[in-house]
Amino acid sequence: MVAAVRVHKVGGPEVLTYEEVEVPAPGPGQIRVKQHACGLNYIDTYFRMGIYPSPVGLPFVAGNEGAGEVTAVAPGVTEVKVGDRIGYVSALGSYAAERILPAARAVKLPDAIGYEQAAGMMLKGMTVEYLLNRTFKVKKGMNVLIHAAAGGIGLIACQWANHLGANVIGTVGSKDKAALAKANGCHHTILYREEDFAAKVKEITGGAMCEVVYDGVGKATFPASLDCLVPLGMFVSFGNASGSIEAFSINILQTKGSLYATRPTLNTYAAKREDLLAIAKDLFDVVLSGKVKIPINQKYSLKDAPKAHRDLEGRATTGSSILIP
Repeated sequence: MVAAVRVHKVGGPEVLTYEEVEVPAPGPGQIRVKQHACGLNYIDTYFRMGIYPSPVGLPFVAGNEGAGEVTAVAPGVTEVKVGDRIGYVSALGSYAAERILPAARAVKLPDAIGYEQAAGMMLKGMTVEYLLNRTFKVKKGMNVLIHAAAGGIGLIACQWANHLGANVIGTVGSKDKAALAKANGCHHTILYREEDFAAKVKEITGGAMCEVVYDGVGKATFPASLDCLVPLGMFVSFGNASGSIEAFSINILQTKGSLYATRPTLNTYAAKREDLLAIAKDLFDVVLSGKVKIPINQKYSLKDAPKAHRDLEGRATTGSSILIP
């Protein structure tokens, strides 16, 4: 029996239950992992609330990202071996001291990347990689708007977009968060609670506006995000921290400049193992180069998962947060 955090019914942070669970031997294509750290992400709250249905039904172990040591592998597994240090994303069940994991989702960690850093960067960093390099390829000189610039994805995205040569504009909720975003590569910050961010973008860019908007906030920033774009610009909605964007007439994209809009997910971009490994390699390379740093600003014990979720949803966290089993 090992410690884990399970969800027996969907709801608020209070439904996260700290308990003991059995971890079986790995079955075909699986490995067993002793976890050293678990990532905390907004997607975890979506599963907890039932916005995203659990693929295994109820109850389920929460969490989608972690890092640890491989302690057992099923016969025929070739992706990793016992003793390997690995990280992973998009595999429900990470809030546990030990777990079973599909071997195809495991990524070997470079020696210079520790477990805690890996748990704080795999999902967020790989998300930023595909957003900036695959969904819309950011290039030198482009104006880029990143919502929630001081959040876990935001701080990584600001650094990476800056590294690519973009003019980085970020929305934040406070002056402290503005300072944090600027310290992590954001050139211009907008206090979205006090300022009309679309008008501010127009001012900052001298009317040129942005080639792309990256939006993990959702309902609270739509449709104003569309007013920040150049004609033929792209609106990338990858999260809904403030609630889901409601159905809208597609004609709005025409009237605001023949815009593009997409709702990408890491699961799609990394569905094939070769793509998973390529995205992870790009992330590891940029982190090891020092161009992107992974700030882990909050650590919680596994049993404090409800508090971690309350802090995350209450906008009380910055950068990455992890749980320690």
